[in-house]
Formats: sequence, C-alpha cells, structure tokens
Amino acid sequence: MVIVTCNGIKKSFNDKLLFENVAFGLEKGDKIGIIGKNGAGKTTLMKIIAGFEVPDAGEVVFNNNVKFEYLDQMPDFSDNTSTLDYTLRSNSELYSLLERYHYICDFNIKDKDEELQEITHRIDELKGWNYENETKKILSQLGIQDFNKKINELSGGLKKRVALARALLSNPDLLILDEPTNHLDADSVQWLQDRLQASAATLIFVTHDRYFLDAVSTKILEIDQKRIFMYPGSYHQYLELKESFNKAQEAAKIHTLSRLKVELAWLQKGAKARRSKQKSRIDWVQELAKSVQKNNEKKIKIELGNKFLGNRIIELHNGKKSKGEKLLFQNFDYIAKPKDRIGIIGPNGSGKTTLLDVLAGLQNIDSGRYELGGSADIGYFRQEIEDLNPTQSVIGSLKEIAEYIDVGVGRERYLSTRDILNKFGFPPSQHSSLISTLSGGERKRLALCRVLMSNPNVLLLDEPTNDFDLQTLSALEEYLDDFLGVLIIVSHDRYFLDRTVNFIWAFDGRGNIKEYPGNYTNYLEKKEISKHANVSDKDNVKPAKNNWKNNVDNKTPAKKRLTYTEQREFNELEKNIPLLEERKALMEKELAEIDLSNYNKINEKCIDIKNIADEIDKAIFRWCELQDKLE
Repeated sequence: MVIVTCNGIKKSFNDKLLFENVAFGLEKGDKIGIIGKNGAGKTTLMKIIAGFEVPDAGEVVFNNNVKFEYLDQMPDFSDNTSTLDYTLRSNSELYSLLERYHYICDFNIKDKDEELQEITHRIDELKGWNYENETKKILSQLGIQDFNKKINELSGGLKKRVALARALLSNPDLLILDEPTNHLDADSVQWLQDRLQASAATLIFVTHDRYFLDAVSTKILEIDQKRIFMYPGSYHQYLELKESFNKAQEAAKIHTLSRLKVELAWLQKGAKARRSKQKSRIDWVQELAKSVQKNNEKKIKIELGNKFLGNRIIELHNGKKSKGEKLLFQNFDYIAKPKDRIGIIGPNGSGKTTLLDVLAGLQNIDSGRYELGGSADIGYFRQEIEDLNPTQSVIGSLKEIAEYIDVGVGRERYLSTRDILNKFGFPPSQHSSLISTLSGGERKRLALCRVLMSNPNVLLLDEPTNDFDLQTLSALEEYLDDFLGVLIIVSHDRYFLDRTVNFIWAFDGRGNIKEYPGNYTNYLEKKEISKHANVSDKDNVKPAKNNWKNNVDNKTPAKKRLTYTEQREFNELEKNIPLLEERKALMEKELAEIDLSNYNKINEKCIDIKNIADEIDKAIFRWCELQDKLE
C-alpha cells in the first residue's frame, strides 16, 4: 500500500536548481536511505515531504490518516518543560489520559467513577500503563539520564537525542529522520539500528553511517544530476547496481561518441548543405555533444607530502583531567610516534573532545606533564566551525591558509587551492561563491579543506563524519590511507574507524581510558571475549584422560558422501550457474543500450539484474555446501 506519493517535485535554492521532475512513492514498510552529495537537496526533499518546505512545482499526496514524524538535523526547542514530560507528550492522547487518571486518583475526585472507568478502558486499549517506563528506557538507551532537566538547558547533541526519542515513541506510520545517528555513541547507534530494523513503520532517512545505512535500508534513493534514482536493496547492493549502471553509462557514452563523429561529419559538409538541414537535427547534435562533454563522477584522491616529524612529537605523562566534579581521565600516558592511527570512542560527555584539546595544547591538564615537539604541526578539525567568514569567498577562505601545497614529488608538485576545492567536490562555478550561500555540509567540507591545506603532520579529527556526504568520506579515507603523520580520531562512525585506525582508546565514563590494538571491529571482538572471560579455570579445563581418543576422532571425521538427490542437485548447479551468469551479462548489455533519459526503464532493468545476482549467489552458496561434503 502506497502511503505517500511525490509527483513532479521541483525545488531551487538561491537560484540553484536542486532537483526537478522528482516522482516516487513510499509503500508501507519501506525503509529508504537517501544519499547524494552535500548540497544536492537531501534534507530539502525530506522537508518537502514533511510539509516544512514548499516545492516550486509538483505536490506531495498522503494517504488518508497517515501519521508521520519528522526529526530535524538540528531541532529547535521553544518548550521549557522537563525532558521526560516533553518526550511523554509524543503520544498526546495517552499523555492526556494518564494525566487525567492520576489527577482523579490523587485528589479523590467524587462522582468520577464512570469517567475513571472509561479512561482505564482506553489506556488498556492503548497498552499505555507501561508508557512512562518505556519512555525512560528509550531515553536511557539514547544516553539521557536526568529526566527532570529542562529541555532548554540541554546541549545541542542532547536535544537531538530527546527529539529522536519523542519521534520513536510517537509510533507514526512514517518516520522522516535527518541524520539520526549524529551525536550518538556507538552503543546507541547499534540500539537504534536494531529498533528500526524490527519496526513496521515506513522510514525515509539520511545518514553518513554506512553500516547503519546498509543494515536498515531496503531501498536507496540517490539524488544525482538534479534527478532521483531508486535502487532496490541495501547500501552494498546499491553499490553493486551502481557499478553496473556506471558501466552502462560508459558504454552508452562510447556509442554516443561514435554517433557524434558521424553527425558532425555530416554537419560539416558545407554551408549550402547546412542551410538545407532541419534546425531540430542541428539542435539534437549539439545536445549530443553536450552529453559527451559531461564529466564523469570524479574519484577524489589526494596525496600530500608529510613534513618532518622529530623524535619528540606529543608526550603526555600521567595526565589527569576533570570537568567540574567529574573525572574525565587519569594516569594516562601517550608518546606519539609517526604513523600512529588511533580512534577514540566512549559515551558522550566522557571527555573525548577534551583529550583532543589537551593533545593539541588548547587545554591544560590538572596534573601530569605535557610536551609538544617543535616540529609538530597540528591540524585540528573540530565539531564546531568557528573560523569561517560568511562574507568571504570559498577560494578566498582557502587562500587565507595557503596559496598552494608542496607535495615534493612528481610533475604536479604543487597542489593549488583550486585543485583542493575541485578534489573535494567544489566545482569551479562555486569557487567564487560566498560562504554564506553554502549548506551546512558544504561549510564543514570547506573547513576540512582548510585543515588539509595547512599540510599538517599531526592530524586531530573530532567527529569528522558528521554532515559529510559519502563522496567526501571516501575522499577523506583515501587521503588518510597515505597519511604518514600522527592521526587521532574521535568518531562514532564504525565504518570510518574500521577503515582508518589500527588502535582504539576507549573511555569507560569513569575516568579510565582502556587501550585496544586493532580497529573498531577488533575492539568489539575483544570486548565480547572479555564478557565470557569470567568463567573459572575449573569450568574451562576438564580432565581429558578418558576422552583423548574421542577428541582426536572428532577432529578427523569420516568423509561424507552425497546422496543420489544431492548429487543430481550438484550436477544441475554446475550447469545452471554459468547460464545464470550469461543471462546477467546479457541484462547488463541491455542496460547499456537503454536511453539514459529513460530512468524508469533503467530502474526496472537494475531490479532484474539484482534479482538474478541474488539467484546466482544462492546457487553458488548451495554449490559450496555440497562441494564441502565431497571434500
């Protein structure tokens, strides 16, 4: 059942066309992840669906009685009630019923038996007796412990969590979530991921967290070249289909180039012939030429030289730091070495950013010794952007840091400000734009460029993945792959940490920092092992005298043979798998021949390719199972 439909949506912002002719429907149970470059219009599209933005053309039509909830990227609260009351009001009917019920009971209101009976019956219907406990549980899962604190006294990150809790508790038919994982620690992200996977609600969301995107989404909606493309399946399935689509585009481009050569030769036969040709045909050839000239999506790659790092870079000995009465860390030692790649994780408010500030020399420790080497050149990318002048141009802001970077090798020894901007997704047409015209994500991308333009040899990144599009994240990851200096990252993005670090510092929220070699996944594995390490030696080690022979026998089981039915199935699979792969190759060839303006047909063909790819995977998996038996 379709619960909401977008028909012919068009939207511009500051004379910049974001998208046009957007048409799609959301069916009950869909979980759609929106992806696209910063500034492509992801948030704008969700606000149009929620009714907070008006499209320049087109309409959004909801099915009757559909209830939706919208979570803004930066919620603005005018309410000054307590955190708990604000969240409870997500279900206004149940909240009113419970308030009235407690009022009647507390003040022993006379002649209210009939009303009390009706209220009790309705609360039973809504299964609302455990509503307050459920609300507290969700707030706790999202890191909110003080339920009586006023909303206006909370930080921006905590306000976002309260707004997310309210959205989840409202039990809507449609949830519209803009960066729901921002400001959440890894455990909270995992909890939210599990809850949304199990939820029957329809969901449309934007996130930079690729693990979250892959686990939750059942469809991917990409905003690209001012249009939308819908891909079935999860994020990794989208990447596979996108690769097929890109191959089709490349094949179509080669085909178009061949046609263009013929048509240009025809047009160039002379002025007399040209006058007799139809103007529409000349216009068509010109459009053909434009389509060939379009740049392919650039894979951003940056290789910067690394300044000299001396024997002493950053040293922290027996460091201790508190904030008010809260101990953040103590007895902490760190001696930086070139190629250190450290990820910092922990609950919000545990002191991760403070530790970065200490390592950067921006905050003093309460006790211990801190030294910064003379050759250390620190680049610090912070959560809050404070040094961008809105009246300055994009390129002017970068030139303020440096005119170029000397990478020290090759013919292209110098990287200019224009090179950096182009590589990080700022087209030449945007170089002279004022910073005031940039979206939030574009401003953060510019702030990152400013840090990289300083060519540091010590790089401190505080939540670098928030508000970045996937292309920028890939660009940053590729840059960090070649970075030879000291790298220390605070992040809740599990995928990003897995890609970039080989050591974890984990805050436990009680003033201790535990160290784990490996990336984030290794840390989780070690943490899981430690949970089961409390078993006594007696339980772990058992006498094996009488069982020695059996244990040896168990290690070398007798080979199994296939049954008659399994052998037939095995033979059929060996015949069918190559045939299926041939059919998939034929479909990809057919995809390459589809007119690139026929988006519906492209989407249909992509679905067919995905289905046959799934069929091939199942067949190969079954073949492997049977092959294992033979071996």
